[in-house]
Amino acid sequence: MADTLQADALLTLMQMLSPSYPVGAFAYSHGLEWAVQNGDVTGQDRLADWLGGVLRHGAGQADALFLAAAYHADDPSEIDAQARAFAASAERLKETVLQGEAFARASAAIWQQDMPPLCYPVAVGRAARLQGLPLRQTLEMFLHAFTANLATAGMRLIPLGQTEGQIVIRDLAPLCLEVAAAAEEGTLDDLSSTAFLSDIAAMKHETQYSRIFRT
Repeated sequence: MADTLQADALLTLMQMLSPSYPVGAFAYSHGLEWAVQNGDVTGQDRLADWLGGVLRHGAGQADALFLAAAYHADDPSEIDAQARAFAASAERLKETVLQGEAFARASAAIWQQDMPPLCYPVAVGRAARLQGLPLRQTLEMFLHAFTANLATAGMRLIPLGQTEGQIVIRDLAPLCLEVAAAAEEGTLDDLSSTAFLSDIAAMKHETQYSRIFRT
């Protein structure tokens, strides 16, 4: 029975965090589009470095902490307000709010959950709590999905071959596990953000002349 429950939870997480879940994640580059145009990200190694910095020092670790806090909260509204306030730019706020609202709508319809419109990591944390999904695995798969989405954006923008992009995702998997473990044991007192170039890229993207992605 335990193995069956574990498998059910894994399949639920795979569905909720898959590219096919209707949150529109494919439309967001998290500032990567501007970074590529500016010459800051030019190939496989530079993409891996950029995404590693975002995971360890930017939105990756911050969103993981917000997800964990929402998972533990009886009422996630205060966590949601903090997550919105923590967004470094208008585009980052749009990215987390619109994806979160879409995730909440889909989850309410698919899983019959009471899901208010929350920003993305808070919505995922809330949904995981309501379904009794394990926090650690939710964090790991959330971060892996975030990494894979941005690596896919990099494949389109640089451009980068699919095999090289998949190698980037593979190489960053241990960092996803590391950030997830820290977030599971952490609190919002551990919040920080020092991925400054990524934040600046998102701000620059707001006025970029020619754009494929929304952020």
